This record gives sequence, C-alpha cells and structure tokens, in this order.
Amino acid sequence: MHASKGDRLVMHGRVVGEHDRVVEIVEVLGPDGTPPFKVRAANGHESIMSPGPDSQVRHDKGDLT
Repeated sequence: MHASKGDRLVMHGRVVGEHDRVVEIVEVLGPDGTPPFKVRAANGHESIMSPGPDSQVRHDKGDLT
C-alpha cells in the first residue's frame, strides 16, 4: 500500500450496516509512501495508523465522504 499526502484512506465496514470510514492522509511516516500514516478525520481528529487489509488508498482529492 502506497500513499501521498492528500490522498484518502478508506476503511471498509466489517459488519453489515457499518459505513465505510474515510480519512485524509496528512503525512506519510513510512519509507517510499508506505504506512504508517498520520490521518485526519472530517471532524478534525488526527491519529497515526497502519491500515489493515480492509482498507484502500484513493488518490483522488475529493471530500471526506
């Protein structure tokens, strides 16, 4: 998984009825665009995460929806 600052990280819901969560990657902390990533949610909360296999990177720069 490779990402750049400004990409979106989508974490798919694991249970029926659970929505996908989308966050913005604000900093890439691993070498060559690899995790961990510093991310920001739509509510402004920031955290550092290493996404699991149920996640994907979107390289478009759209809204956090």
